[in-house]
Amino acid sequence: MVKSMTGYGRAEETVNGCTITVELRSVNNRYLDCNVRIPRLYLFSEDAIKTRVQSTISRGKVDVFVTMDSTGADDIQVSVNRPLAAQYAAALRELAEFCGAGSYHITPETLSRFPEVLLAQKAEEDVEQMAKDICAVLDRALADFDQMRTREGGRLREDILARAALIEEKVGVVEARSPQTVSEYRTRLESRMNEVLSNTQLDPARILTEAAIFADKVAVDEETVRLRSHIEQLREMLDKGGAIGRKLDFLIQEFNREANTIGSKCSDIDIARQVVDIKAEIEKIREQVQNIE
Repeated sequence: MVKSMTGYGRAEETVNGCTITVELRSVNNRYLDCNVRIPRLYLFSEDAIKTRVQSTISRGKVDVFVTMDSTGADDIQVSVNRPLAAQYAAALRELAEFCGAGSYHITPETLSRFPEVLLAQKAEEDVEQMAKDICAVLDRALADFDQMRTREGGRLREDILARAALIEEKVGVVEARSPQTVSEYRTRLESRMNEVLSNTQLDPARILTEAAIFADKVAVDEETVRLRSHIEQLREMLDKGGAIGRKLDFLIQEFNREANTIGSKCSDIDIARQVVDIKAEIEKIREQVQNIE
């Protein structure tokens, strides 16, 4: 099935006294770009999270937000970074002496404000099991995320198919009108040559030759056949589903190429109008394809 690159998913579960919440959000991107935001104490699980996301999502800019809320603080150990605190204290004494404040008294509160002086660390725990717990919640969030992408992908598919059917209808009008342009050209050519030559008898073979040359120049049979083939290929790809966004993007470029060629060959006003409509629908399909994984 077709999936959109835009989606949102969320899951929450309490495991071993810790509430794990995982949220995913994605937007369009040419390739997969996964960013994980997780508390520093749990960075050991970042690679496992990215691996799990990459196995599910092929394309898009994906942000994964993981929050951990422990019901108790028994598993957190706070320690003093003594060497660093001593260096900060020495630097403060030197600064006080330089400023002429020899009686300056360094307090614990002052030192605690400096980064890395107080270290909060989790007590010994099974990091492998914790990573598995986080990934288990991630799987639920990915399932929710995937459902939203699938729903949106279904809407994109229906819209693209409707526009493809409209293009096919316009192509039929072009195919029906194209032979008439040659016949009308032959009539105009004969009339003009009669005006110029008045009493001179025209050679029918000459008129047929000129009409044949014109017909060869303005014939769009090959282009319309290829355009119909592209439409059929588009339907097959949408029915097959999967990560087809890039392939569809290339296919729409071929749509444009055939439409432009038809427009450049035909000077007929009615055909020109159909080509404008065809190109407008192709552009709308191209915009929708940019949202498909």
